[in-house]
This record gives sequence, C-alpha cells and structure tokens, in this order.
Amino acid sequence: MRRTQASVIFGRVTLLLFLATVLVPLLWVYISGFKSGDEILGDPWGLPKSPSLRNFEVAWGSKQYGIAPYFVNTIIACVGTLLILLPVGAMAAYVFAKYPFKGSKLLFTTFLGGMMFPNFLVIVPLYLLLKSIPFMDQPQGLTGTLPGLILVYVAYSLSFTIFVLTGFFQSTPNELAEAAMLDGCGHLATFGKVMLPLVKPGIVVVGIFNAIGLWNEFSLALVLFNQGEKRTLALAIQDMATAQQYQSDWGALFGGLVIVTLPIMLVYLMFKDRIQEAMLAGAIKG
Repeated sequence: MRRTQASVIFGRVTLLLFLATVLVPLLWVYISGFKSGDEILGDPWGLPKSPSLRNFEVAWGSKQYGIAPYFVNTIIACVGTLLILLPVGAMAAYVFAKYPFKGSKLLFTTFLGGMMFPNFLVIVPLYLLLKSIPFMDQPQGLTGTLPGLILVYVAYSLSFTIFVLTGFFQSTPNELAEAAMLDGCGHLATFGKVMLPLVKPGIVVVGIFNAIGLWNEFSLALVLFNQGEKRTLALAIQDMATAQQYQSDWGALFGGLVIVTLPIMLVYLMFKDRIQEAMLAGAIKG
C-alpha cells in the first residue's frame, strides 16, 4: 500500500515538473511579448509595467521585420500540404491495411524507413530535382516556389501519415466493408462513405501533428524556399533573432514568437478533445 501511494506521489510530482518545464518558458515568452526591450533586460521575470501591443505591430507589419507575408506563406504551405497529404495517405494506409498484395509488407517497410531517414541527407538531391522540373518559365524550376515546397512536404510527411493511419484502418471491422460491397458500393465508395468516417479521430490526430511539424519546419525551407519574401515563418524568426545582435529590439522578437506559436496553440485547444479520444481509442484497441 505504501509503495502504491509512493509511486502515485512520485508520478504526480514528475508530471508537475514536466508541466512546469513546458508552461514556464511559454508563459515567459507570452508575458515578454507585452514588455518593452528595457523591461525585458532589466526585469526579465517581472510582469509588464505598461502592457503594449507595439511589439506585435512591429513584428507583424514593420518594414524592418514584417513577418505578415511569411505568415501567409506558411499557412499556404501547411494547408496545401494537408489537402494533398491526408487523402493520399489515407488511401495508401487503407490499401496496406485491407488489401495486402505481394510485396506490400516490403513496400510498407520502405515507407517506415523514410521516417528514420534524416531530411538533411536528401536536401541536395531534392534541390537538384526541383530545379530540373520546369515551372512557369522560371530558370530555377520549382525551387523557391510554394508548389515545390508543398510537394516536398507531402513526401516528407507521407511515411508518418501512412504508419499511423494503417493502424487505425486495421482496427476497423472487415464486416462493414463486406456489407457495403454486398449493397453495391464499389471500392472507392466503401472507402469514402464507410471506412473513412470510422478513422476520423486518426485523421484529426495525424493532421494536427503534421501541421505542427510543418509549421516549425526549418531545414527544407532554408534550402528550397529562401528567396526574398519567399520564406516561411521559421526562417523569418531566425532572421529576427540574428538581427537582435545588432539592433537589440528584443520586444519585437518576443512579439514575433507569440505570433508564431499562437495559431498552433489555438488549433490544439480546438481539437484537444478529439486528440484525447483518439489516444484513448488507440489504447483500448491496442
């Protein structure tokens, strides 16, 4: 009994420590976004004496920083990637789960291998490949374009998407698909009308995790989408952090960090119940 109580107390203390390591830096960044540069340097842990939105205005629309176009680029890249990735990944996972064929296990293992392959090892081949693909008479081909970046992001995220959704499809009953086929549904109708709604929690989870990863992605965008205003938010924030070594406008930097993190926080808060349901369903099925 004492061991059980001790283990419960230890677990709660560990969770509280983990929660503190996550929340304290996040709250510090958000509070610093409302402070002036002098307040950040003079009293970094204190509350803002005169809260102001000046930092957000400078980070968003000033000529010096102006991350607004990069914000739009990142949204287009993330949404465009998810619109292609989720249908393609779901269809591939459905085939792997319900229609095994000769060589399917080898092909599935190959997709899993893509999750363990560092992306920086393929940046140079990707750059040369995109440069060789003609696009609207541009000499650099698909490099430096949102369509090129979206295609790379789809390929980069496909392995994880297929891996997760295959497990969800494998947990669905085959009898439902067989009943739909007997009622006259084809393979595509069975997939879209019967099987896909059953794995909606998995679609939501995969979409959110991919969105978070793509929103913060840096290395691929640094090489493939880094020309003038053709940049993502991660690159813009990195430029802002570098500029602070000479300009010392730390308030604008923290304002930019708040702008970058806020959309992902809102998306998570909107779908946190779905994520918990999906995790619980996966634990029960497992």
